[in-house]
Amino acid sequence: MADHPLFSVSVVTPEGPAFEGDAEMVIVPGAAGEIGVLARHAPLVAMLNAGSTRVHLGDGEVREYATGPGFFQVLEDRAIALVDDAVAAGEIDADRARRQLEEAQAELQRVESGDSTADRWQLEQRIRHAENQLTVAGRS
Repeated sequence: MADHPLFSVSVVTPEGPAFEGDAEMVIVPGAAGEIGVLARHAPLVAMLNAGSTRVHLGDGEVREYATGPGFFQVLEDRAIALVDDAVAAGEIDADRARRQLEEAQAELQRVESGDSTADRWQLEQRIRHAENQLTVAGRS
């Protein structure tokens, strides 16, 4: 039996939902630090950085995702994380994450040398997301 009441949680990417269901708690990587939400949380809108999103289903079961940057909304008994990418911990391809990391680091070097006009913040988030995938993969 759950220690806390359940509420609706969604982790959604442009390709569709990575997670939809009821949970006791969700923890997301807010721009100012981790945000933990239980049922009946006050309404909230926050920006998310790339990081680890953990959905606590109850009875000790936790689903962890390496998520990219995005937005988070809590309204009534529903929490929605809209992120640019979400990879379940058990499905992370470490080789792909290493390639993404190397490509983003190379592009950031081009920005710093004036050879590219790519968005620095987006590149930094891609680097953090790839590093986060490698970190999450190492824990699973």
